[in-house]
Amino acid sequence: MSPARTRSTSADIGLLIGRVAIGGVMLMHGWQKFHDLGQAGVAGMFTKIGAPAPDISAILVILLETLGSVAFILGFLTRPIAILFAVDMLGAIILLHGPNGFFVSDGGYEFVLLLGATSLIYAFTGPGRIAVDALLFRGRSGARSAARSEPVQS
Repeated sequence: MSPARTRSTSADIGLLIGRVAIGGVMLMHGWQKFHDLGQAGVAGMFTKIGAPAPDISAILVILLETLGSVAFILGFLTRPIAILFAVDMLGAIILLHGPNGFFVSDGGYEFVLLLGATSLIYAFTGPGRIAVDALLFRGRSGARSAARSEPVQS
């Protein structure tokens, strides 16, 4: 039997809980950018902090943090979205939070580091079996690993 069939569902439930938590936080950040600031406000903030192509970056970040978060929660395109989340959080560390030190209470990078690092877990593991990716890629040669939450043991 393959490892995916022999393991309990607890790993898949844990991955689902993590996707909902990370995706939920990212969704709220995206909604805040979209609803409260708007594209122009986010572009203005990005200009102020020195983000590259602030008008385009604002649109991409808003889309990633809203639509990408919903897809991430559902476990759809999980690995690429996880990588994009990590890149988004790396940009937040470099451009905004890094100079403030570690602690979030000082405006530091503590929280965005956690979001970026935990997103990378999904880039390496995939979403687990309770995910749209697992349904889409089930039984496809080569694509099947996108739904696995554990590496194949030899």
